[in-house]
Amino acid sequence: MTRDDEFRDAVRGVAPLRRTNRVLHEPARPAPIPAKHHEDERAVLQELARATFDDDAQIEDDASYLRPGLPRDILRKLRRTHWVVQDHLDLHGLTGDEAALETSRFIASCLHRGLRCVRIVHGKGLRSPGREPVLKRRIRKLLARRNDVIAFVEPRAAQGGSGAVVVLLAG
Repeated sequence: MTRDDEFRDAVRGVAPLRRTNRVLHEPARPAPIPAKHHEDERAVLQELARATFDDDAQIEDDASYLRPGLPRDILRKLRRTHWVVQDHLDLHGLTGDEAALETSRFIASCLHRGLRCVRIVHGKGLRSPGREPVLKRRIRKLLARRNDVIAFVEPRAAQGGSGAVVVLLAG
């Protein structure tokens, strides 16, 4: 008797199993990554960072800014920490372009998270060539041109003084 014959003898009375009422689930597919959307967002932020800096732009008072048509009381309240600073960004060690891009990203993130009052530390420029505060002027000009910035002030010395700015965002 061959092996085939032995096998057939062994399985002669076997019947197929009944089908069960089970569903075989495939593993969940990962969520698609909106690569084009992320690329577009990065491009917009980079464009904003470049477009908002113009050497010809002037801010009347470098220490504060208030969107036209709003009461000056907002500046006083912002300076006196009426609103709690909810997040901060430190730009030390970045170039002007990097700082502008990071600031745009930070503001977009804060708006997305619903934050209203934030602090941006740009430094006093003591280690810059000529000890000139390059980031200070650039960041403040950038902020003054954004529609989502209501006001900004230079905080008290304990909170950064002339090396920082406290920003009130539109809610």
